[in-house]
Amino acid sequence: MEDSLDVVVIGAGVVGLAIARELAHVGREVVVLEHNARIGEETSSRNSEVIHAGIYYPTDSLKARLCVRGKHLLYDYCADKGVPHSRCGKLIVALSTEQESKLPKIRDQAGKNGVDDLELLSRDDVAALEPAVQCTAGLYSPSTGIIDSHSLMLALQGDLESAGGSVAVLSEFVGGSIESGGIRLTVKCDQEETAIHAQAVVNAAGLRATSVANTLTGLDTRQVPTTHYAKGTYFVLQQKSPFTHLVYPMPQGTWLGVHATLDMAGQTRFGPDQEWIDQIDYRLDSDRAETFYESIRKYWPAIPAGSLAPSYTGVRPKIVAQGEPPGDFMIQGPEQHGARGLVNLFGIESPGLTSSLAIAEEVVKMLSD
Repeated sequence: MEDSLDVVVIGAGVVGLAIARELAHVGREVVVLEHNARIGEETSSRNSEVIHAGIYYPTDSLKARLCVRGKHLLYDYCADKGVPHSRCGKLIVALSTEQESKLPKIRDQAGKNGVDDLELLSRDDVAALEPAVQCTAGLYSPSTGIIDSHSLMLALQGDLESAGGSVAVLSEFVGGSIESGGIRLTVKCDQEETAIHAQAVVNAAGLRATSVANTLTGLDTRQVPTTHYAKGTYFVLQQKSPFTHLVYPMPQGTWLGVHATLDMAGQTRFGPDQEWIDQIDYRLDSDRAETFYESIRKYWPAIPAGSLAPSYTGVRPKIVAQGEPPGDFMIQGPEQHGARGLVNLFGIESPGLTSSLAIAEEVVKMLSD
């Protein structure tokens, strides 16, 4: 005997929940499988909780298009559902004349992406907004903000369940096969395996998305990229925040540098740094604080010694290796891999949270074509 379902979404992070919600709203019967005991325990809750504007990403990339679209959808959704958020704005600060010369290029790239509200600031302009910040010049992004990611995921889950969908936690995808009449899955729950036949499957498993795809018999594994793991550590400031905006140094390759963000309680946290690792590992090395102080003092010289406390780590799924140019989101539907009813999402890192509602639109369209 096997259960028969319409759509199965693998992964109850913010992207999986957003996709499931959108599918339920267009009339699909949806079940979300989550191997952890709670929703959003991995990438979705181990990040900076920033609503990104869409500034740096390459023109016409999925990250650029879905971030900008997703930002507008997310602000509207938060206002409608009462999800805690703040459009607090962000400063990108130049720490030298060489860096200062790159600010107009960043603004121009943002404009190509549809972000036309960036403002070039002088040293005095930045000081008026953030007196504690030391720099030569800056860029101001008024549409960057922050969000309570857990409240967002609870709202998405509530919408899904109100539309007739459900989330099954402690339900681990074990394997599956692609067949002419749908996709057969094996799911482990309470140490027992259950066979499920689904008309459509969305692989939104985040860090484990490539593992899920590689266990689907009938899918050409040449279509499945290698996932690389980049670990980021966060520290919190143990005193009143000196900032009212987010403060970012100039980007360094694929990494945005150790930046200052705020949570909804007004506490400042710094991070993430970037450490390439071979396997998922959330252990926090408190000794990394020394490099944080060094990085932070470049734009906030007055940070007191001993003021940082270890907070948490996160791991991002990257489909480019260390030293390679930044990667884009990879959203593969039947048109790309030839398997009817299957959508795979790979490399959904930042700005995945910001883009979640727009990604959901994209996936629903793929399954409707």
